Amino acid sequence: MPYPLLILFLLLLVAALLAWWLAARAQRASGLPAGEVIYADTGAWEKVEKPLVDREHGLVGRPDYLVRTRAGIIPVEVKSGARPATPYASHLLQLAAYCLLVEATSGRAPRWGYLHYDDATLRIPYTSALRAQLLDVLESIRADRQAQEVDRSHDDPARCRGCGFRHACNQRLP
Repeated sequence: MPYPLLILFLLLLVAALLAWWLAARAQRASGLPAGEVIYADTGAWEKVEKPLVDREHGLVGRPDYLVRTRAGIIPVEVKSGARPATPYASHLLQLAAYCLLVEATSGRAPRWGYLHYDDATLRIPYTSALRAQLLDVLESIRADRQAQEVDRSHDDPARCRGCGFRHACNQRLP
């Protein structure tokens, strides 16, 4: 091989290795597991995805990502901000809802889902206990929809200050 071609080959090889390394680094930083992204609802993609629907449980939702992996279809929920010391119940239940939607639409429940924060990605097992907790919450929501009055569900003044119903709430906090 002539000397100039050898140099060109080596430069192309170095460029390819650098591109591969940068792509792998970006994939790890994204919080997405290795696999094919089959659904995205993050605004970064042009196509707006249809929501997933589970008619049996009356649930509709749009996960941030669904990734087809060797283990099956895995939901990924992206949260802004740093990882809390323990994931908030609302984050866990939102991810569980996406797991239930995957189960309903694909016929196979994922074994886990991911919560991705700015500084960490957590793999959350989709257990029968988490599924049951979600179904209990869905039932409570249905019951609350029929109720004449529903009590506030928190003791957080900052949350109250940001509520759109504060002006009409007789349980608002100072």
